[in-house]
Amino acid sequence: MTLIAPTKIRQWLSSSYCLLTLITILCIGLYWLNLADSLAYRRVEIGDGEYWRLLSGNLLHTNIWHLLMNLVGLWVIVLLHHSHYRLLLFTSLFGLCCLLQGIGLYLFYPGLIGYVGLSGMLHGLFTYGAIKDITTGLKSGYLLLFGVIIKVAYEQVYGASQEVTEMIGARVATEAHLVGVISGIIIFFILYAISALRRLGADTG
Repeated sequence: MTLIAPTKIRQWLSSSYCLLTLITILCIGLYWLNLADSLAYRRVEIGDGEYWRLLSGNLLHTNIWHLLMNLVGLWVIVLLHHSHYRLLLFTSLFGLCCLLQGIGLYLFYPGLIGYVGLSGMLHGLFTYGAIKDITTGLKSGYLLLFGVIIKVAYEQVYGASQEVTEMIGARVATEAHLVGVISGIIIFFILYAISALRRLGADTG
């Protein structure tokens, strides 16, 4: 019995759920500390050299409903695709999704002055997981990928639902969802290329 608990703790610490728990605690903490002035994605401040906002803006939220919606979405997505993740991979995915989210918004949406929330990153993570499902032979991956593309395409034309806008107390940045999907695709091919190069190096070595 004394050996089982430490083993389970080590397994948890090396799993994606460890980082998921830390992200959840961090998002809740930042919400209650109300650090938007210092950490939110704000185009003007980023242009003045506050580049950390490209990342940190993803972790902030407009109100408690926005926070809860995003955290529930994060847990659902990770549970849905947990078989694809280990701690290092999930850490890389989360960081890359957040970074590409901020860079994509800054480069391609100059009219978007401010942004907070995990939703763009969630679309990237979901897209990556759907493509990963496809490569492992899960036909449901096609349905998931097709679904998120249709959702985001609809939003680009018609916008987000009024109910969600009222719930979070701000305009839903549908631009972030599009950037997220594209980021997920880019990240998948980057990681796939790295993996292929490693296998090639191992075979030739």
